[in-house]
Amino acid sequence: MKTIETVEALRAIYGEPSQAAIAKVADRLTPAYRRWIEASPFLAIATAGADGLDCSPRGDDGAVVRIADARTVMLPDWRGNNRVDSLENIVTDPRVALMFLVPGSRNALRINGSAVVAIDEGLLESFEMDGRHPRSVIVVTIRAVYFQCARALMRSGLWNPDRFIDPASLPSAGEMTKQAGAEDFDAERYDREWPERAHRSMW
Repeated sequence: MKTIETVEALRAIYGEPSQAAIAKVADRLTPAYRRWIEASPFLAIATAGADGLDCSPRGDDGAVVRIADARTVMLPDWRGNNRVDSLENIVTDPRVALMFLVPGSRNALRINGSAVVAIDEGLLESFEMDGRHPRSVIVVTIRAVYFQCARALMRSGLWNPDRFIDPASLPSAGEMTKQAGAEDFDAERYDREWPERAHRSMW
């Protein structure tokens, strides 16, 4: 396999970014970027730590983050599997990257910056949902924000219902868990109980 070993070799193939690709980068939320983020109920957060990289999906009922100011967004950490991979990474390495999606939009929006894990009682209470609070809030300081061109979502047809895949044709969560190494794992019971468990522990 022939690989690229230097940035110079990479640039020889791809050239330089266009003027628009450079001009779209801001160090704060512009009014347009703010409107876009306020419409996004979903993001993926990428972090780095001693054990490597992690990318985790996050979603909410409404805007997935709260905008504190033009350089700060807040992401409540709602119920999950308690692996806390992202949180552990942030505690040891504050660098983060967020990618926001808006259903139906073919653009994506990215934030690069640094984060802390906050547990102020008043802050946690301010995110109350169905009488419950997140156990922590990821507070992100923005270094760069910009939109991603639409080609990836156009190529994938992500929002095209004609290309939706029947979930029943895919391996279930229980099946994937069992095949990953837990041979005595009761996959059928896990899948059967999951919908009710998720409903009870959404927040």
